[in-house]
Amino acid sequence: MAGNSFGDLFRITTFGESHGAAIGVILDGCPSNIVIDEAFIQSELDKRRPGQSKITTQRKESDTAQLLSGVFEGKSTGTPIAILIPNEDQRSKDYSHISDKFRPSHADYTYQMKYGIRDYRGGGRSSARETAARVAAGAIAKLFLKQHGIEIFAHVSGVGTIESPNLDYTDLSDLLDLREANIVRCADPATATEMVSFIDSIRKAGDTVGGRISTVIRNLPVGLGEPVFDKLHADLAKAMMGINAVHGFEYGSGFEGSKHIGSEHNDIFSKEGDKTVTRTNYSGGIQGGISNGMDVTFRVAFKPVATIMRDQPTLNEAGEETVISGKGRHDPCVVPRAVIIVEAMAALVIADHLLKHNAYLNVRK
Repeated sequence: MAGNSFGDLFRITTFGESHGAAIGVILDGCPSNIVIDEAFIQSELDKRRPGQSKITTQRKESDTAQLLSGVFEGKSTGTPIAILIPNEDQRSKDYSHISDKFRPSHADYTYQMKYGIRDYRGGGRSSARETAARVAAGAIAKLFLKQHGIEIFAHVSGVGTIESPNLDYTDLSDLLDLREANIVRCADPATATEMVSFIDSIRKAGDTVGGRISTVIRNLPVGLGEPVFDKLHADLAKAMMGINAVHGFEYGSGFEGSKHIGSEHNDIFSKEGDKTVTRTNYSGGIQGGISNGMDVTFRVAFKPVATIMRDQPTLNEAGEETVISGKGRHDPCVVPRAVIIVEAMAALVIADHLLKHNAYLNVRK
């Protein structure tokens, strides 16, 4: 199976299945002498792990990261970093009733048709459990970016029809505290309370709901991104669209920008001291596929979780009509746990582009 690796210079390859012995990641290309804070890596994984609250899946996994290679005396050595995350709470019997049935809107049918075999236990390789490996690698990418003063912040800005007001991104540390103070990970407290109540009502009804995650990347240098096919926003889009349940990506003004006229939408350049800035940021910090030094902003849309706790009509492998019952432990809404996945994938993209840009600057000298 191809498609298990991501990135060029800062490159990851993940492995493992939802109900296998473990999942993990190999990170190749991390520069040497980066301080590898294992407590920080674990804290990032804790934000994604299941069983956190009443509005997440009740599967109990500690998601304890085991660093197997590439780190010596607390620093990266420049060699591949291998991280293993054992699976501890598999309940494969929860999926025995779907061993020959295709769950609506899941990867069951497409995997069966493509490979002629599928791991029906939680979706196997198609399970969102795999994203824990991305979060572990993304944590190392964040540690690398921290040395360059680059910050990434995401939060749940929408659930169903509920929308958070626009945030002031001046102090990301304050927003992080507000986000982590509630179980839905929305940085606006009043909206968070409304979201939690709504998701819980959806859960009790045996249904699911989608949502949106908004992200800002600050302190990027001018020049990240490659022309034509490797534009910064294109790589961010690919990273986000590769996350389970993601159905949409927009950056800057996004789809709303299509309603503007040019004189409204153009970001006018001006000077702040010796720094070139734009008066507005409809471009989302990216112009011509290259970062312009302003905040990079984007939103990611997640569909409702496909597994619902209700009976649904479907087909089995023999093509016969049947009924499938929702069982097992599943999120009624993925976005509270997906926030850290979005940040991790953004960090991996920026780390990769930063290495490319630095290599180009060295050649240009």
